[in-house]
Amino acid sequence: MTMASHDGNLLIPPRPEDRISFDPDFGTRFMLFVDTEEEFDWDAPFSRTGHSVSVWNGMARGQAYFAAAGIRPVYVTDYPVIDDDHAAAMMRQWVDDGAADVGAHLHPWVNPPHVEEMSEANSYAGSLPRAVEQAKLEALSRRIAERFGRRPIAYRAGRYGLGRNSARLLEEAGFIVDSSVRSRFDYSPQYGPDFRGLPLHPYWAGPGRTLIELPLSTAFIGLLRGGGERLYRTSQAMGPLSGALARAGLLSRIPLTPEGVSVDAAIMAIDALIEEGAPVLNFSFHSPTLEPGHTPYVRDAEDRNAFYRWWDAVLNHLARRGVRPVHLDEFVQSASQNRRACKAA
Repeated sequence: MTMASHDGNLLIPPRPEDRISFDPDFGTRFMLFVDTEEEFDWDAPFSRTGHSVSVWNGMARGQAYFAAAGIRPVYVTDYPVIDDDHAAAMMRQWVDDGAADVGAHLHPWVNPPHVEEMSEANSYAGSLPRAVEQAKLEALSRRIAERFGRRPIAYRAGRYGLGRNSARLLEEAGFIVDSSVRSRFDYSPQYGPDFRGLPLHPYWAGPGRTLIELPLSTAFIGLLRGGGERLYRTSQAMGPLSGALARAGLLSRIPLTPEGVSVDAAIMAIDALIEEGAPVLNFSFHSPTLEPGHTPYVRDAEDRNAFYRWWDAVLNHLARRGVRPVHLDEFVQSASQNRRACKAA
């Protein structure tokens, strides 16, 4: 595919002119997306049953913490959660209060219609036939609209599972922001997408270029981080070398998440991304992490306390660096205003 025929496919790099520029007064900002999903055994085979939705107290505590910090999270929410009366009512109140936003998060194996074979490949929505991906996306969007009175405008594919049809389907369904591209990660060995070589900066995507792609943020840190993705790929191909470089403090890949990432590494990643000129730092975690015992990252009460200490330290560092939060509508408005200004010029 040539650049002239680029159809906005989210699996290939965007055209240079699709990169979004923000006004200087926008500065460097940050957002928080919460992958809001059912609790299930991450080590078990995918199943349509055997899950629960019960971390209401943890979610309420987390929302209170972020609201007090002036952060308006985007809860990208999957079908079992939005179908749960308690969870839906709780999040509806947050949205009505202007304290949070709700988007869509597609886990194909628990999202109707249930027509596909259960498999690892089919756990990525983008691997499904176009009509099946579209039907599942529509069922999820319609259920969210029933709960909140409006269709979602923000999306993150479960397992970051974009495919060649995803951008077109998202545009057709009325989405404005996608945040599924996990730059600098490759899931192709597990039948998923390969995001290596894709940018960290927001850009216009989809056939009509009406979809804003806001990639998740991942930085390279260490003395050799100037070698970037190319050096990291080379070290990965050489087996033990990658681990040796990380242990020596020479080169590590650090996503902006409290899940499995130390405070020190996160702070170094923030500084590296600011140095790279990333206009939006995109943080994320999974909602079951908010209560002990559902993910590997928060196993007990002490882990939960450490989770909030992580955020205390990270938010203090962001404040020292002058990085302020931005909420979903403000982000969309800033991106769209700049585009209108460019067209007018």
